[in-house]
Amino acid sequence: MIPAELKKWLAFGSGIGIQIAGPHGSESLHVVAARVRPNGARLIERLTIEDFPHQAAGVWGTEYAAFVRKADLRHVAATVVLPRQDVIVRQLTLPGVSDKDLPAAVQFQMEGLHPYPEADVTASWARLPGTSTVLIAIARRAAIDRYAQLFSEAGVKIGGFTCSAAAIYSAVRLLHSAPAELLAAEPVDGHVEYYGESPAHPLFSASFDAAEPRSAAMAAAELRIDPATQPRPLAELVRAEPALPFAAALVSGCPRLSLSLNLLPDELRQSSSRWVWIASAATTAAVIAATAIFMSVAPYEDRSYLRSLQTEIGKVEKQAQRAAQIDRDTDGARRKTVLLDEFRHRPKADMDVLAELTRILPPPAWLNSVDISRTQVVLAGEAEQAATLLKTIDSSPLFEASEFLMPPMRQGTVEVFRIRTTREAGR
Repeated sequence: MIPAELKKWLAFGSGIGIQIAGPHGSESLHVVAARVRPNGARLIERLTIEDFPHQAAGVWGTEYAAFVRKADLRHVAATVVLPRQDVIVRQLTLPGVSDKDLPAAVQFQMEGLHPYPEADVTASWARLPGTSTVLIAIARRAAIDRYAQLFSEAGVKIGGFTCSAAAIYSAVRLLHSAPAELLAAEPVDGHVEYYGESPAHPLFSASFDAAEPRSAAMAAAELRIDPATQPRPLAELVRAEPALPFAAALVSGCPRLSLSLNLLPDELRQSSSRWVWIASAATTAAVIAATAIFMSVAPYEDRSYLRSLQTEIGKVEKQAQRAAQIDRDTDGARRKTVLLDEFRHRPKADMDVLAELTRILPPPAWLNSVDISRTQVVLAGEAEQAATLLKTIDSSPLFEASEFLMPPMRQGTVEVFRIRTTREAGR
């Protein structure tokens, strides 16, 4: 499976898509020529041939030949989207079945997928990349032979017959990355053909009567998405009008990047001339080579820049180290200065403590000892009423959180106390 990112760069080619539309027996051909490039696809020419089964093959064959000459695509084999009524589209979910065993698994269930006799059936199938779902197209051999004979008599070069679901699925991925959820609609012969994708349903394709008002809601319900989802025009999804033949033209131009679902028997298939792929192959090789060179140049430039950066760093590294050492020395000197300032101011602060205690302690209280540190003061002494001293000391702006280190003890007419208080200025 080719990754989606790489598929875009391999999308080179030119193709022709044909949609058979109209009531059975008087069908018309909608023909589109398109060119595919990595930056997108563009419609080159378009042609409509009305009621081609009832025209002489030489007449409409000549008209088609003039069309391919004008588009300069005489070498291209067209991809034909068969009418919805001639193809039965089924899906099988076969988890765990390898690609090697897939043909036998599909063939085992084929009989229950259609109502026709086995000898009267032509079928083709393809696994949807990255899923366990297999898309199967089934048609009656008589219808395939009829269309093949009509195109052969007109001299139209045909590479494959496919169904609308396979063509749209492939075209969407050639043009852009498919969204997680999508629902598109296309009016065809009095019906509305819906195409959708969702996490619950990798591919959905169904046709409803145009008069059915609930068809969009029914399609959304089948996809398990919001029933209010409004379907986009199919032309908006594939970015061209008419949408179905344009999708088939993209498949014709890039068959190796599309689903390999082809109902045309091998012996009747024609291929585009290989010589016309030389320019595309050369362009693809040039793009891949340029991409490889670009991807290798970027790491080389990064390594070269890193080496030059390391050289410049080496030149200024000693200066940077010297500057860092100066910063460290400056920081050390600043800390020492702060410490010296603290020592210089400490005696005055301690004297302020003694002065404050002398001021706030009411006589006849007196102190036996005062132990002063940077953050605390422990004082011991005697007073008539020691209990009131805590409030008195905390009322000073220099102290807070005063407490007794031991319960006051009465000795005669005085109480002995030992108090610890916190210096606010020392915090």
